[in-house]
Amino acid sequence: MSVIQDVTQIHQPVLADRCVELLEPALVPVERPVLVDATLGMGGHSELLLQRFPNLKIIGIDRDKDARAVAAKRLEPFKDRLEIVGATYGELEEILAARGLTKIDGILADLGVSSLQLDDPERGFAYSSPEAPLDMRMDQAHGFTVADFLALASPEEIAVVLRTYGEEKFAWQIAKNIVKTRATAPLVTTGELADLIKATIPAPARRHGGNPSKRTFQALRVAINDELHDLENFLAAALRALKVGGRLVIESYQSLEDRLVKAAFSPGIQPEIPKGLPVVPPWAESWLGDLTRGAELADDGEIARNPRSQSVRLRAVEKLREPEKTPQTEDRAHRISQEFPTLARLREETHFDPKTLVEPEKTRRNP
Repeated sequence: MSVIQDVTQIHQPVLADRCVELLEPALVPVERPVLVDATLGMGGHSELLLQRFPNLKIIGIDRDKDARAVAAKRLEPFKDRLEIVGATYGELEEILAARGLTKIDGILADLGVSSLQLDDPERGFAYSSPEAPLDMRMDQAHGFTVADFLALASPEEIAVVLRTYGEEKFAWQIAKNIVKTRATAPLVTTGELADLIKATIPAPARRHGGNPSKRTFQALRVAINDELHDLENFLAAALRALKVGGRLVIESYQSLEDRLVKAAFSPGIQPEIPKGLPVVPPWAESWLGDLTRGAELADDGEIARNPRSQSVRLRAVEKLREPEKTPQTEDRAHRISQEFPTLARLREETHFDPKTLVEPEKTRRNP
């Protein structure tokens, strides 16, 4: 069995046909449309788009070198219309600028952790692999691990991370037990952390809501990869980068992501209008069209075909006009350094220039 057959069997893109349907009106009228697949992963969505639209060029972004390698192999037949970039989607503005692009026709983002990352026990994303290292970095060439953070952070900071990014009710108890345990020996495997969480959460609370480690593992992954800050940067840049008539489609899998997407879209869909105006002035009219009327969910058939789609929230907008005020990202650096000093320090110590990540992968062309 070939590598491509293996990939297509283990990786089914979520709501792929619906994503294509939503993007199609922005791509078909354009002679040579350009789309950014902001979370290329194993290339499932991009493969379908490149098959459906023969003039489409895709810029695929992914910070995970293993995912980029798999996608490059899978999408080899389309290499003349594909550029793969090693970066995070938070660098979207820099990626487009480096290519002389100011406006593009479509953007797609399938958020969260990929099947490739979850299924590799050495990555430490899954609590079902107890011997795996406590890593969880999406880019293993840079940054710091979950084990690094848990070895240094105060119980207060750990608790805030678990509450903020995982909505964990027992955050304080888990944080205290982490600090107590590391005084004897550091936590180095996913199994050690999962056992600690199970021992900390009361038995009645463990009977509902799935695996008791789910919220803590999510929180730590989101925190060390700076996922929400990255998403905020991406959303603002994506809305600025769309042409009028362009479309942005985003799939979220947890409430924190979906709330940020909704918050980014809402001011364009329903701008605030000063009270008492007899008519709505042009500058106060909607500049985003809500294509999904809120969030769409997967139906029973999609869930049966692809269990990963069970938690998806799909939102899509069309840019109707350029807004009077372009979307901007809040500068959160000071607040983050206050709330999460260990995260901020580790991020600074392992900092690298993101401009080194926005160059394209070398394409595999015959000499």
